[in-house]
Amino acid sequence: MSTSKATAARHAPKKGGRRKLTLPVVLLIIAGGLALVSLVRLISGADDITSVGQVAGALELAVPIGLAGLGGLWAERAGVVNIGLEGMMILGTWFGAWAGFQWGPWMGVLFGILGGCLGGLLHAVITVTFGVNHIVSGVAINILAVGVTRYLSNFAFDGVQGGSSKQSPRIDPIDKITIPGLSDWMQDLQQRHWFLVSDIAGIVGGLVTGLSLLTLLALLLIPATWWILWRTPFGLRLRSCGESPVAAETLGVNVYKYKYIAVTISGGLAGLGGAFLAIVATGIYQEGQTGGRGYIGLAAMIFGNWMPGGMALGAGLFGFTDSLKLRGGAENVHAMLLLLAILLVIAVFWQLYKKKYVTAVISAAVSALLFTWYFLTDQVPSQFVDAAPYVTTLLVLSLSAQRLRMPKADGVPYRKGEGK
Repeated sequence: MSTSKATAARHAPKKGGRRKLTLPVVLLIIAGGLALVSLVRLISGADDITSVGQVAGALELAVPIGLAGLGGLWAERAGVVNIGLEGMMILGTWFGAWAGFQWGPWMGVLFGILGGCLGGLLHAVITVTFGVNHIVSGVAINILAVGVTRYLSNFAFDGVQGGSSKQSPRIDPIDKITIPGLSDWMQDLQQRHWFLVSDIAGIVGGLVTGLSLLTLLALLLIPATWWILWRTPFGLRLRSCGESPVAAETLGVNVYKYKYIAVTISGGLAGLGGAFLAIVATGIYQEGQTGGRGYIGLAAMIFGNWMPGGMALGAGLFGFTDSLKLRGGAENVHAMLLLLAILLVIAVFWQLYKKKYVTAVISAAVSALLFTWYFLTDQVPSQFVDAAPYVTTLLVLSLSAQRLRMPKADGVPYRKGEGK
């Protein structure tokens, strides 16, 4: 075979394989999705689903989930499953609030990161050094974090003005930025309720109005993670530990060191997400305020196929659906029934094209039920409004499960010296 033919064969897509989505295709999908949301807004009259306040609220709710997901990505790319993200977030909320009300919000951020790092370091010792099952270790850390923070609150907050055994005194806020002129213009365009134009204005306005500096820092961590893990020798070595630690060791990589670094950074990111909850989102520490966001961050990471960009989309999706109940509540979630029904109709045609007839029939039946539910009711029960973010998470994960590829050695026990 000639060199040119061999090169062509090597670069040709594999039979039955899936083509990688290019940037133009991704942008086209996003534009189509936005147009569909705008159409649903016009039909349903739920003008608040893409308002400036809705987008700003969704971003604030998505940040702690995204930070937890980013933490999970660091750990699992090094081959360590981190179910303990919830506990590390809890440590971040407590330490962030404890330092924040005494020495200011930025010291609270620093201590929140350190608190999460302690949880990550403990998880690394248990799983990497002692070889304990990763799931068992993560669950133990989640339970331990609840007990430790409750115990510490009795000493640190109880008896202090504004505090108690279950909450901290109020923490000073971190500065927020608004781009003058652009923010007002976007709000004016959004309030005109034009097709697509107002929706784009609402999204842009939400990103330039009342944006916390910590939110901006969190957003920058997403491309920073991608660059470090996929564009540096350090990142290549770290990811090799999650794909084939034995092969990495034969090439001189200190697998234990990279696993420790990755899991400690993972805990620090989750701790930062916890500090964000205490300092930015609420301005106070409250027992149980993480609300399972560590687990949801893990789900967002899986939805994103262990990639920073996909993880961010998953976190944004949950933040958006979660914020629907805060602004407009039942009306907004009712409009989402129509959106979901239309998406399932599109899925039916796609499945028919792929000759997946059974799946197409199921999707068509569910779509018909949602259309019926939407047109026969004016709003949804309050219980469904509260459950909508979690139902959305489960639905998205179930639909995307067939396209996932976790690191090959993720969660696989490894002992030092196996590669020698």
